[in-house]
Amino acid sequence: MNQKNIENLLGRVESELLRRVRRPARYIGGEINQVKKDWSACDLTFALCFPDVYEVGMSHTGLAVLYEILNSQDGVLAERVFAPWGDAEQVMRKQKLPLFSLESKKALSQFDIVGFSLNAELCYTNVLNMLDLGGLAVRSADRLETDPLIIAGGGMANSCEPMAPFVDAFVLGDGEESLVELVTHVRKARDAGQTKRAMLLDAARKYAWVYVPALYEVIYDGEVMTSIRALEEGVAVQRSNAVVKDYESTPACMRPIVPFIEAVHERVSVEIMRGCPGRCRFCQVSFCKRPIRYRSVEKIFEIAKAAYEASGFDTVSLLSLSSAEYPDLEALLTRLHGYFKEKRVGLSVPSLRVDRQLKLLPQLLTSVRKGGLTIAVEAASERLRLLMNKPLSDEDLFAAVEAAYAAGWQRVKLYFMVGLPSETEADIRRIVTLAKDLGRMRKRVAGSTAQINAAISWLVPKAHTPLGWLGQKPQAYFDWAKTIILEEKRAQKAGFVMFKFHDTRGSILESAIGRGNRRMAEVIETVWRAGARFDLWDECFYFDLWCQAFKTCGMDLEGAAAYEFDAQACLPWEHLGGPDKQYVLNHYYETQKMMAEASDMVESERE
Repeated sequence: MNQKNIENLLGRVESELLRRVRRPARYIGGEINQVKKDWSACDLTFALCFPDVYEVGMSHTGLAVLYEILNSQDGVLAERVFAPWGDAEQVMRKQKLPLFSLESKKALSQFDIVGFSLNAELCYTNVLNMLDLGGLAVRSADRLETDPLIIAGGGMANSCEPMAPFVDAFVLGDGEESLVELVTHVRKARDAGQTKRAMLLDAARKYAWVYVPALYEVIYDGEVMTSIRALEEGVAVQRSNAVVKDYESTPACMRPIVPFIEAVHERVSVEIMRGCPGRCRFCQVSFCKRPIRYRSVEKIFEIAKAAYEASGFDTVSLLSLSSAEYPDLEALLTRLHGYFKEKRVGLSVPSLRVDRQLKLLPQLLTSVRKGGLTIAVEAASERLRLLMNKPLSDEDLFAAVEAAYAAGWQRVKLYFMVGLPSETEADIRRIVTLAKDLGRMRKRVAGSTAQINAAISWLVPKAHTPLGWLGQKPQAYFDWAKTIILEEKRAQKAGFVMFKFHDTRGSILESAIGRGNRRMAEVIETVWRAGARFDLWDECFYFDLWCQAFKTCGMDLEGAAAYEFDAQACLPWEHLGGPDKQYVLNHYYETQKMMAEASDMVESERE
């Protein structure tokens, strides 16, 4: 990474872009709490890239935390880069205006390190598009020694083989400390005159949480990955996640940037704990984010108070995988409520587990706006919940919702999944019955039926989970299940229950890509070159492009989504951090045992 001629694109952005796009505020920067350092005073520049539009990226807590951490380092400069919307991309390509950072309007290619947050499989085409718009080759092998180092992290890094040819190095696990270590490593390597490959080789040898795809060869039998081996001595195949041990002292976002246009979430966001005591067998994060760590009540209060005073946001959101598991939740809510009540700042506590502790929360959350309560039920039957290792009883569920109604809640949002192993038609129909019963319960508490919004998603088997070995149900099954649910709603006259169904096509793609091997990269590049962008957005998602890309690459989309791995197979993600494979396999065997018992019971009842 040599010295470059740094060009400020501000004049071109103002004259060639802003007047030609619908929402120019996405591209101007300069917001309250933005950090803008002097490039001439910094010896390492870092582009923090989020592969989605400004409003989404500005709501991502992880990006905000890394922004503050990197900019707190002497000599290090970090600036934000978001994916330009279609109107901006069209202008930029026509004017040959490269993708730029918000703070200094510098082209992506002028940074030393370009880092992407990977949080969903359907953002991958945006990663390629941002690299291309920034003037960089999309494949690592085609980039020059003088080009930036391209790294990536986030939840999808633990199953990153489909993106391996495009990224120089993946950072696995927690990023707060590891990213600082990697930046320090890069600075020392550059001062020593190392080549990019030598620097990456040393990093892979030194840090178990650094995965450099170019240092490995993947072996296949047909389309199936059978093994992976290192190409250099001293490079271990098995990688592990970086773990922040002193979570209490881990930096948080104390000065959130206040966006110029409304973001998806405009609030003070404080992560109160990391990890989850639960082991829902469909949840990749609960298996990968270990061990469980907590922040103290006073530390959380300190972060929330500072972030509020710096931003003026009117809601404080307490983030975790399962907030009800926070050991001092009552004390925390009391502490926050005591300070924020008079300021008319609301508290949001998402990810609440429905158990006996949740029954008490409606009495405590006096400062939470009572519009709606969200509960992830996942399955309508207790049998399926137990199969998924989510021990939620109907008794606890109904008691919690009744308590919420008594405390003033008027609406309930329920999350269900369809396509679970051993699921029956009766299980699917029970979704309607359960939603209807929960809505009618409010009548005896508050005199009128509640509004129930039920979101239906389709099970996507995830890497590093016990269901990762299993195939996904075909699209025809999901279409049938949707028909069954709507048919049952009409039959039960449950007009106050509103169902919203996730796009089945997107779920099929998630399954195919998320459990894919390195050859999936050819599909991703092919579909991007055909015009795929913003695949997470309904108005931009063109499933036919993906189907054609799979065909062009000689691959079967539904076959990849429905593929079942043998228990002892080499999994495309097993070397990429996450839990011990045998531990997950034990969960898988337990799932198989429970499925067999359920099948035997059904057969016995038929006889």
